[in-house]
Amino acid sequence: MIKSRENIGIFFGAFAFFIFASSDVIQKYATIHHTIFQIIFFRYLFLLIVSFIESKRKKNKFFYKTKNIRIQLSRSVISVIETVFFVSSFKYLSLATAHSVASLAPVFVVILSMLILREKIEKALWFVIFFGFIGVIIILRPGFDIFDIKSLLPLGAGFFFALYQVITKKASEYDPDETSLFFTSIFGLIIITVLALYFWHPLTYFSFFILPLIGIMMTLAHYSLIIALARSPASKIQPFHFTLIFWAIIFGYIFYNDIPDLPTIFGAIVIASSGVFIIKNQTKTS
Repeated sequence: MIKSRENIGIFFGAFAFFIFASSDVIQKYATIHHTIFQIIFFRYLFLLIVSFIESKRKKNKFFYKTKNIRIQLSRSVISVIETVFFVSSFKYLSLATAHSVASLAPVFVVILSMLILREKIEKALWFVIFFGFIGVIIILRPGFDIFDIKSLLPLGAGFFFALYQVITKKASEYDPDETSLFFTSIFGLIIITVLALYFWHPLTYFSFFILPLIGIMMTLAHYSLIIALARSPASKIQPFHFTLIFWAIIFGYIFYNDIPDLPTIFGAIVIASSGVFIIKNQTKTS
C-alpha cells in the first residue's frame, strides 16, 4: 500500500514538471504579444484558486490568518521578482538555456541556508557548489562573443527562487502551507495587477484564450505537485525537477527550432548533477 501510494506520488510529480515545461512553451509565445505582467497576472490569479482548494481540502477555515505578516509579504515580493525574471528569460533566451541556468537554484539554497538560517555546510557540498557554478559558466561563457547580459535573467530567477524557498522554510515555523500559499498568491496578485495596468498592452480575442490557458496549466501543475508531495517523500519528487531541462530541449526544438549547442548541454548536465547531489544530501541530513 505504501509503495503504491509513493508510485502515485512519483507519477503526479513527473506529470507536474511536464505541465510546467509545457506551459513555458506557451508563455514564451505569449511574451511576443503581451507584457510579462499580463502573463503573470493569470498565473497568480489561478494560484489563488489553488490556495482556496488546498485550504478546503485541509479543512482550514482560518487559512487567511498569519502569525507573521512581514515574512509573508517578503515571500510574496520575492516570488514576484523570481517570476518576472524567469518569464522575462523566455522572451530573450531558448527554453533549454533558461531552464538549465535556473536549475542552479538548489546550489543557491545551500548558500542562503548558511547565511540566513545559519545551517552548516559540509566540505563536500562546497565542491558541489563550485561544480554547479562551473556549469553556469560553461553555458553563459562570459568573455566570449556568445555571452549576452540577458543570459543573467534565469540566473537571477534561480537565486530568487532559492531565496523564496529559504524564506518559505522560515515561514513554516509560523504558518501552515495553505496559509503561505494564500498570501503568496494574494499579495502577488495585487503587486502584479498594479504593474500590469501600468505596462498595459492591448488584448486580442486570442489573448482571452492563451492567458487563461497559462493560468490553468500552472494551476494543474502546482496542484499535481501538491498531490505528489502528499503521497511521496520530497527526495523522490524533487529530482524530477531537472526533467524540465529535458523537456525544454525537446519542446524548444519542436516549437521554436532551438537546438542547444554541446557546451549548453554539457553545462546543463553539470548543473543537474550538482542539484541532484545536493537534494540527496539534504535528505540524508534531514
